[in-house]
Amino acid sequence: MSSTPKYSVVVPVYNRPQEVEELLASLARQTYTHFEVVLIEDGSTLTSETVFEKYSSQLRLQYFFKPNSGPGPSRNFGFAKARGEYMVIFDSDCIIPDHYFEAVEKALAEFAFDAWGGPDRGHQNFTPLQQAMGYTMSSILTTGGIRGGKKHVGWFQPRSFNMGISRQVYEATGGFRFDRYAEDIEFSIRMKDAGFKVGLIPEAYVFHKRRTSLSQFYKQVFNFGRGRIMVGRLHKGMVKLTHWFPTVFTSGMLCTPLLWIISDHLFMTAVLIYASYFTAIAMDAFRVTRSLSVALLSIPSAFIQMVGYGLGFLKEKLK
Repeated sequence: MSSTPKYSVVVPVYNRPQEVEELLASLARQTYTHFEVVLIEDGSTLTSETVFEKYSSQLRLQYFFKPNSGPGPSRNFGFAKARGEYMVIFDSDCIIPDHYFEAVEKALAEFAFDAWGGPDRGHQNFTPLQQAMGYTMSSILTTGGIRGGKKHVGWFQPRSFNMGISRQVYEATGGFRFDRYAEDIEFSIRMKDAGFKVGLIPEAYVFHKRRTSLSQFYKQVFNFGRGRIMVGRLHKGMVKLTHWFPTVFTSGMLCTPLLWIISDHLFMTAVLIYASYFTAIAMDAFRVTRSLSVALLSIPSAFIQMVGYGLGFLKEKLK
């Protein structure tokens, strides 16, 4: 094996050593091994040093500790330390299937992408709630289809849970501009504007845990909503009608009880619309996951996702 790796996996982490261990364990099982891993401890008080020591004999590892600054600057820190021709970004709560780099190698040979991304999926070992959140975040029924998991939904925007860039992209763009909140969307827009060839590699998916509770999930999607408005301020035209859907959805739910005063018919119509919507989500979740518990949990997950994103979007918009 060459002393210089082709890929550098860059992973910022904050107080999540257990997640890092699962991520590194999956990377140690890769069928393609010409890569290194750059771990950036972003001001953690609960560090991953023991995990680093455990896997340092199984993987090419670099491990750094820096003051807390958020994922965007931490990834840029990792880019500066990386030795590979390509930099691959994963979130610490991802598990990587064994064939990931084989899929990337095949796609780069065929399409010569300057940057790429792949979908995320739920893993059978994830909790039913984690699988439900994974489903709603990727479903077209909850606007998850705009996240880049489908070829036919707009131009492709890689997301930071599963993104790869060439060294040329990094040198031309300077990496991430935002500290957090839609930093990956903003970066993807600049890659496109710079003329780089950016593509989706469907086979290069990851298993993405996301949060472990609905309250954590709410905070996450609330910030996603805020981030979309922040992107729109910097890049005109990047807030589309689709991005307003969660806010309209939430406003409609809040107004539904008032319809009782105006008209029983209007009230029942609104209730039927929302009930049909959540029923469709549960049915599709069951089709995708074949799990009744995941299907049922997709209802509160979708509710939290829509309301959280919608309120975050609206709050940032009203600033």
